[in-house]
Amino acid sequence: MAVIHHTTMNPGKKALLAGWLPTQPWYAGSGSAPELHRVGGFRLDDPQGEVGIEFMVVTDTSGVRPVTYHVPLGYRGAPLDGGGPALVGTSEHGVLGTRWIYDGAHDPVVAAQLLALLQGRAEPQAQGESGVPDHSVTWALGSGPEGGAFAAAEGTPSVVGQTAEATVLGVPGVPGLVVEVTRVLRAGDRTGEAVRGTVTAGWRAPGGGRSRGPFVVLRSTGA
Repeated sequence: MAVIHHTTMNPGKKALLAGWLPTQPWYAGSGSAPELHRVGGFRLDDPQGEVGIEFMVVTDTSGVRPVTYHVPLGYRGAPLDGGGPALVGTSEHGVLGTRWIYDGAHDPVVAAQLLALLQGRAEPQAQGESGVPDHSVTWALGSGPEGGAFAAAEGTPSVVGQTAEATVLGVPGVPGLVVEVTRVLRAGDRTGEAVRGTVTAGWRAPGGGRSRGPFVVLRSTGA
């Protein structure tokens, strides 16, 4: 079980993301410096207890219209081999010392647990409390041959592409299926004949209230 330390981080997560987000292909900013607000998210546990795993949601209010981003993050006590391009930044944690923070889509531990989450094998945890499940995060997986093959998949998904709104990961041993990590969040269900599964969660909407939408989509490529 991951332990949440209520302490300081210097620089803070929002400061690191403000410099990192504009460099990403799915960033939809207007050219002004991001003005970020934390509006939601959840965590997963690393079975080995080494990597902190957080699925953070931030809203950028610097433009004419607010844009809400989903940013999976992996927190490590040492650099990830070959992970330089995915490094968001380093920060001094008040309890744990220096933490290397990576884009979770490129972190093998985060990606493996994301696969487990879609398969129903990983339990979402509250973002700010230790040992508290977050039952508001839901998952759905379709039936049929593709669903069965995915449910039995093992290994670590790896990034195979980017779109304007998602990072795309290949599913080990299951050609024809990809995992789309939604980057630009939008409220509502994700449906369509190519959708084979989803992870759905909520966040605070810019105008107040709550929004819900897919954080992760399992999609058939038709291959």
